[in-house]
Amino acid sequence: MIKRLPNFLTILRIGLVPIFVALFYWGGDMRTFGATGVFAVAAITDWADGYLARRYQGVSPFGTFLDPVADKVMVATALVLIASSGEMPALLAGILISIIVGREITVSALREWMAEVGERKKVAVSWLGKAKAATQMISILLLVYERPVRGLSARTLGTALLIVAAAMTLWSMVGYLRTAWPSLQGSSGAHLDRER
Repeated sequence: MIKRLPNFLTILRIGLVPIFVALFYWGGDMRTFGATGVFAVAAITDWADGYLARRYQGVSPFGTFLDPVADKVMVATALVLIASSGEMPALLAGILISIIVGREITVSALREWMAEVGERKKVAVSWLGKAKAATQMISILLLVYERPVRGLSARTLGTALLIVAAAMTLWSMVGYLRTAWPSLQGSSGAHLDRER
């Protein structure tokens, strides 16, 4: 039963996405407390499913595939909603979201390629990637919450942390690319045909 819990939490996180969207657009207290609470639950399950899978040896191919998908769907959805709501200047929001989403696409493609050449472990999640994810989650929580936190503007704090998260995003991406570069260079004669 416990071994199945990580996959359940991952599926739950995906199921929370439409609820988060509805509460965000509802506005008022439903956004401040409802949407923020839903995103907080999603962030906690993100940590919990990984911990439980490792602790109780519940890692499965399905969970390995779906977990990063669930994370990226929730984060990307939240960032798009925040940008569309005018929580920060449009140009700044566009730049930050492009960096964050672009990095996720790049690193996901890189990991897929490295897995195909049998070197997936070289681009496993690093401490910097984990720190980036935590900073990103906190920044989104603040931007969704909106209201002052101990007299400080949640919008200002959230925006500042999102800028830090974007910088960490670029830094971690460069690290992954540098690690994988010898493999990418050495694979020039072994291209794989792909459907586009």
